[in-house]
Amino acid sequence: MLKFPRAPAAVAAACLFALLPVSAPHAQNKLGALTVEAPWARIAPGARADAAYLRIVNAGAEADRLTGVSSPVAARVELHSHEMRDGVMRMRRIDAVPVPGNAAAELKPGGRHVMLIGLTGKLKQGGTFPLTLAFEKAGRITVSVAVRPITARGPG
Repeated sequence: MLKFPRAPAAVAAACLFALLPVSAPHAQNKLGALTVEAPWARIAPGARADAAYLRIVNAGAEADRLTGVSSPVAARVELHSHEMRDGVMRMRRIDAVPVPGNAAAELKPGGRHVMLIGLTGKLKQGGTFPLTLAFEKAGRITVSVAVRPITARGPG
């Protein structure tokens, strides 16, 4: 019979946890070959507009496009991009975000993003809100967006 030294309960629990099967990250955010990862927004207190960000991973060979967004927390929700014009960074509305096959599309600060215009309620840091994404081929998926402080530079 083998004998093992006694370990504190926390160490034993950690060892057992490490042996558990790991599920796919963001499995609830999967739509066909597409997975929406780390949806987050940074919201300034009292703001009437702000932005949300996420990453769309396409595990399939066929390209798709994000063609629309909606949320009950804003009067209007649009896809936007930043572009440099005459030495000034400007935001502009775009019709779609391409999601290439076997690749990812990122919506991030300083680049393409979801613009929430006319916020209809108070979004609280640490809370979440629903965001529905419409894809040209895959269809629609609603994800839960984590609300981060205005100083956040990423989802976590």
